[in-house]
Amino acid sequence: MSVTWVLVANASAACLYINEGPKKGLRKLREFAHARSRARRAELIADPVAGGRIAASRRPAYPPATDAKSAEADRFASELKDALETGRQQHDYQRLIVCAAPQFMGRLRRHFSAPLQRMLTDCFEKDYTKADPRSLTRKLEGCIYL
Repeated sequence: MSVTWVLVANASAACLYINEGPKKGLRKLREFAHARSRARRAELIADPVAGGRIAASRRPAYPPATDAKSAEADRFASELKDALETGRQQHDYQRLIVCAAPQFMGRLRRHFSAPLQRMLTDCFEKDYTKADPRSLTRKLEGCIYL
């Protein structure tokens, strides 16, 4: 029996589903949320004196090398990679399918190790995080036996 994990993600939310074989459908394993990815940039640059914002007179002359929103998206991508890596190391699945928002897919794949990349059989640059399991099943029926 071949077990497939399906990760559906964007920069602030993700769901991990499992398909345990033909006619088994998709079952939700875990949900992930990363609220800081939804925060505004000004809220991410914390300054306790200015109430979470940098005062105008203390603003740096150059923008930070790494955008705070990008850094948060990277943290979330790393968190998702850790969950997938743990499942891979425990032999919980044999195939991986990832559906992620286009701007998040590259960021996510950069965090994948070579063994995790080999588990990846299909990628869809689509944000299906709002899709219910039934509609997600229809969208993926061409690549897994549901």
